[in-house]
Amino acid sequence: MSIDIQPNLVWIIPALITVTLGIISIMGFFGGNKMPVEGKTILITGASEGLGLSAAQQLSSKGANIVLVSRSTEKLQAALPLVKAAAKDPSTQRFHHIAADVSAPSYAVSLLAEVKAWNGGKAPDIVWCVAGTSTPDLFVDMDMASLRHQMDVNFYGTAEMSHAILREWLAPDAPVEQEAKHLIMTASVLALYTIPGYAPYSPSKWAMRGLADTISQEVMMYPQNVKVHVVFPGTILSPGYAREILTTPEITTILEAGDPQQTPDEVAAAAIKGLERGEYFITVAFLGSLMKWGVMGGSFRNNWIVDTVMSWIVSLIWIFVQPDLHGKIRKYGKTHGHPSMTKQQRAA
Repeated sequence: MSIDIQPNLVWIIPALITVTLGIISIMGFFGGNKMPVEGKTILITGASEGLGLSAAQQLSSKGANIVLVSRSTEKLQAALPLVKAAAKDPSTQRFHHIAADVSAPSYAVSLLAEVKAWNGGKAPDIVWCVAGTSTPDLFVDMDMASLRHQMDVNFYGTAEMSHAILREWLAPDAPVEQEAKHLIMTASVLALYTIPGYAPYSPSKWAMRGLADTISQEVMMYPQNVKVHVVFPGTILSPGYAREILTTPEITTILEAGDPQQTPDEVAAAAIKGLERGEYFITVAFLGSLMKWGVMGGSFRNNWIVDTVMSWIVSLIWIFVQPDLHGKIRKYGKTHGHPSMTKQQRAA
């Protein structure tokens, strides 16, 4: 979202407090790496390109065994050598790829069975659900099939995998180990605050956040050590984004004009740092952090002091932000007329 607010105390205060309390936050993380990956087996969906591929390469460079999952066998075959080339120790690390459609009902059970067979009968230690799709449109103009498809890929694709892997990790006879298993979901900053044009997409990411908040509490009942994390990227300059902008409504482009844009490598690196710090809600840019602090509610905190104080401050920031955004939306409607007619004219 692009927010045209001149620099003033509203922005200076959060920055100063973030720097000050960030020291406290860092002191709380002196316990070391909360997600060591060397020698661990990591399954990544959506791993043939974009964020998924970058994450696979960076985790490979830290010594992990990687299982790449994507729909396209051809893309997986091209991605696998890149992940192998990044390996910390090519003589000991292992790599595999499996073609699977995450939107297919119950896909995860058979996928995990194949991974276990390849992994000596053991389930992966870490699962990172990255697979997703976005086809922006205005709600009135969209086809309901588009919303259902994006829900199938983004939400149900993650939910199916989460259900299957947690049944493995939390089974009555599953081992109880000191080191945690990690389930990582990839949402979007649009699950924190959405704007016009993302009606077919944002609901799937909001639903994912709700699922994560629920199961992050449920896993506390089990003797096994399982951690849940949610990554909230913004604009990623990936092949998926190149496809996405083909249908992005003009008003959406206007509202996002000033948003930070990051490469898949940048997002993967920031996300992995958050995972290593043990964070629950992981944002990869300051704008994402502002959006997170505004909507945390009863979700787990990464740091109680920083997250609580910043949530108070962001509540005040919204006094300025929301009128700015809403003003742009109303101005667009007055200037361009009926949105559906505008879309038809562009199509013609």
